Amino acid sequence: MNNFDRRYLLKGGLTGVAGLGLLPQPFMYRQQPLDPKRKLTRHRNLFNADSTFLFGNGFDPGVSPYTAEVMHRFVDLLADSGVDTFLINPNTQRAWYPSKVVPTVLDGYKRGDREFFRTHVTPPSEDRSSEKIEAAMDESVPLLNRYLDLVEARVNWVTEIAKACRRRAVAPWISIRMNDMHGANSFEGSYMNCPLFKRAEYRLSGEQINPKDGVSRYLMGLNYEKRHVRDYMFSMIHELVEDYDYEGLELDWLRCPLCCEPNSSQRTIDAITDWIVEIRDMTRRQARKKGTDYPLGLRVPRRLELMRSIGLDVKALVRKGLIDFVGVSNSWQTAWEVPYDQLRAELGDEVTLYGVVEAAPNWIEAFSPVSGRREFRLTATSAPLMRGSAAGKLALGADGIEQFNFFGTASKPHAAKDELGLYSELRDLPHLERLRSKPKHYVLSSMQGLWMFPLFELAEQVPCVLEVEDRRAFRLPMSAEPADPDLELIIQLVLEKKETSLKLGVSFNESWPNFNSQTTQELLFPAGPLTHHVPEHQALNYHFTTSAIKDGWNEILVINGCQGYSSQSERNAKDGSARGTSPYSACKIVSIELAVKEKQS
Repeated sequence: MNNFDRRYLLKGGLTGVAGLGLLPQPFMYRQQPLDPKRKLTRHRNLFNADSTFLFGNGFDPGVSPYTAEVMHRFVDLLADSGVDTFLINPNTQRAWYPSKVVPTVLDGYKRGDREFFRTHVTPPSEDRSSEKIEAAMDESVPLLNRYLDLVEARVNWVTEIAKACRRRAVAPWISIRMNDMHGANSFEGSYMNCPLFKRAEYRLSGEQINPKDGVSRYLMGLNYEKRHVRDYMFSMIHELVEDYDYEGLELDWLRCPLCCEPNSSQRTIDAITDWIVEIRDMTRRQARKKGTDYPLGLRVPRRLELMRSIGLDVKALVRKGLIDFVGVSNSWQTAWEVPYDQLRAELGDEVTLYGVVEAAPNWIEAFSPVSGRREFRLTATSAPLMRGSAAGKLALGADGIEQFNFFGTASKPHAAKDELGLYSELRDLPHLERLRSKPKHYVLSSMQGLWMFPLFELAEQVPCVLEVEDRRAFRLPMSAEPADPDLELIIQLVLEKKETSLKLGVSFNESWPNFNSQTTQELLFPAGPLTHHVPEHQALNYHFTTSAIKDGWNEILVINGCQGYSSQSERNAKDGSARGTSPYSACKIVSIELAVKEKQS
């Protein structure tokens, strides 16, 4: 019997949490007066970091053994960078802190035990003895060894984060990942998975969007329709809220957006709502005890009706006064096109809306001619990308900015130099007026990518194919700029490279179309060491005045100006020509990117 079995049996088995009185039975929503709501004006610059960031390569201070000082040094960095609220994520399915009520990732681990990680890092279809697996195991050992350093020194790192935040007047919040799937390689063998996850009856079916495609392990998350799953997660949330000195709670349903089986019944939705009521009651009790606010919020995809279909009715939770804030994002790539104006109309004025800046601007690879490397750009390696992402969200009405994955993408391995990334740029991001006149880089989110949940992603516009004599309008939120003759707007069309001729025009906010472009392979702004587009892409730059930019939605109209034929078939049939010999062709738009930057002499 492992440590968790003993602890859980002491609590009365799988129903023990409810038996302790932490959860009333049955879950029934209680109509009750709710406290008056107000905007979270003190919380505008949020920084979210996961349970491994201080122990992996995200912030490696070169300290051995690890001490509490590491936590304080990082919070000092955040405070010096203008962050006012630090959300720490202390869990996957297990606790990454010394929990007394749920299993921890250290259960069963002995210092230096490489084999502890083998099943976790091995996908089901891969060789367990491959060099890649061996390397991943070697990288995992230092991670847990650093946690052991603190455990052996009787240091609770989650406690130390709260202490450091109090010392620097940064608000400490907790962010709970509700269905983390980092252990999907092995339900039974991953050290990140909780005991319930080993049993099929507590997992989702994993059916893909098209049922004919079968199931995906990555979609087989914990099933919150099951009372035991809700009890288990509640016990962890209860411990963190009641026993630790934090003052806000985010329920992260974006990593991953899995809750109940799709097309949930109203009965299932009500059960999840009732469960959120109990969490809300808990945070209210803690607020009264501490004499402060204790906001409760969600991090979710924009597609709220899809979230309702898997059991989480965000609109109803807001309407009932259960939620204080909502952060909206894609997964891993930033969501540039979130309609915060529409979201505000749907959710009302009393809830705080956060724009979330994610790890990458989109799924378009870029290139470094110096090193020969090609990889995805990372938002935290480019100040203009950081500013553009924040400015567009604020211009549409977001109340603040939440950074997600910044700690990893701003780490030394991703920077142009061997140093931490652009933490100093965080200070201005939630303040729209400070961002005006500064260089900015805007992009569109990509429809296809690696680490994403396609149905939930807000990324409809690119890539797309534009036929001859066709046109297509694209929309993107931006911030207006003050009159400045030294600034210009550059619109860059990133295309799949072709040998055939192209005559593309661009209209910005209904201006007369501009067909004067310059071909380039350079990015509008470098992102760390990445400076160019990959060889299979080509880019066209178009120049406009910044005075045309509006606060809020802006339109980019792209026109394929090749004349004479309205379809590919007509072009290919001209004068009996063989198919494919036309000098003109359709073009594939891979990305549309915009830069506010100083004019080049």
